[in-house]
Amino acid sequence: MMTARIEADYLLDTAYPLQEAAAALAREQSCGAFAAAAGLGDAAAREARAAARVEALEDLGPVAAPALPHAGRRSEPHRRAALTLSWPLETLGASVPNLMTTVAGNLFERPEAAGLKLTALRLPRAFAAAYPGPAFGITGTRRLAGVEGRPLIGAIVKPSVGYTPAQTATLTHLLCGAGVDFIKDDALQADGPSCPFEERVRAVLDVVDEHAQRTGRRVMVAFNLTGSVDEMRARHDLVLELGGTCLMVSLNAVGLAGLEALRRHSQLPIHGDRAGWGLYDRHPMLGIAFPAWQVFWRLLGCDQMHLNGFGNALCEPDASVVQSARACQAPLFAQKPMAVMPVLSAGQTARQVPATWASLQNTDLIYAAGGGIMTHPDGPGAGVAALREAWEAAMSGTPLAVFARTRPALAAALQAATRP
Repeated sequence: MMTARIEADYLLDTAYPLQEAAAALAREQSCGAFAAAAGLGDAAAREARAAARVEALEDLGPVAAPALPHAGRRSEPHRRAALTLSWPLETLGASVPNLMTTVAGNLFERPEAAGLKLTALRLPRAFAAAYPGPAFGITGTRRLAGVEGRPLIGAIVKPSVGYTPAQTATLTHLLCGAGVDFIKDDALQADGPSCPFEERVRAVLDVVDEHAQRTGRRVMVAFNLTGSVDEMRARHDLVLELGGTCLMVSLNAVGLAGLEALRRHSQLPIHGDRAGWGLYDRHPMLGIAFPAWQVFWRLLGCDQMHLNGFGNALCEPDASVVQSARACQAPLFAQKPMAVMPVLSAGQTARQVPATWASLQNTDLIYAAGGGIMTHPDGPGAGVAALREAWEAAMSGTPLAVFARTRPALAAALQAATRP
């Protein structure tokens, strides 16, 4: 019977012969190059059963210089390769923390790796059986927000910190009145003395409740409950008790085991904020690309994953945005897709909507805009209307300028965007 295997794709820069470098990385992440103690069985049989394998190795040509410091043979010519390694499932089991150690462990420190980027993961079905994945995902997020047929229009509380609970509630009142579907805390706003979590949640949900009673629409608010496992559970229980419909957690801060513990406790959707993601992906030849990175968090139960958007205010190119958003929606397993809702943000306005639609061709996302809503010349309500109209235009194949001729909110947004 064929043994189930885990596969990982990498980009590799090296001055070593490609086969030698690939074999060194495989050894590092499995049996190693150590001599076995006498009397512990057949070493060849053990390696056949437990060692990592080089499944594919493609020479992509020369590179000008090593991407990283302290690599071996720095003065020699370097080449780039596409590398696929695999591991037998029986050596680690269906364990997400140990998967991370296996595919992203000491191989990054090998002298053979003058540059190394994990780009993709393919996992056996045992992981689908071992982990629950999202409890709500795209369908559940839409149901709780009451939005179908278009993206959810969202906003992030800005400035990131500095508001009191009462001021946060006042801003929430303004955003609810403007017609947003979704609001989230910034990753920097958690449970500081100037804006305590419980006081903030109570003040904000009072506003959300009043708005829902008056309009029939309950705005989804993702409260940042990042903390210890015990703190996150207690904060979850408070949000649930008060009628909240979403949680937010900073994934890199709480870690794999932290998210797993929260998911097993949670009765609400979990919004995964990727603050710190640039540490993993900003260098093109070091770290973990988002399509591989997001696999861990989907397995553990994220329902929404925060991304950058097109023409964003940060450093991510549009091609990476497309790849990231598509990765969130692509199935992890045929029988258990674990799809999550991508959240596009960072300087989004009506102008980026056509490119977003053209690249993704679906509306299963949250389109989060701060200035695109709050700085509209006719007020936040017009800012939300302009974003919705921009999506209507894009989905109908109508240029924004044409669509805006009969839509004053969109026209004003486009005009404001052209001013210096």
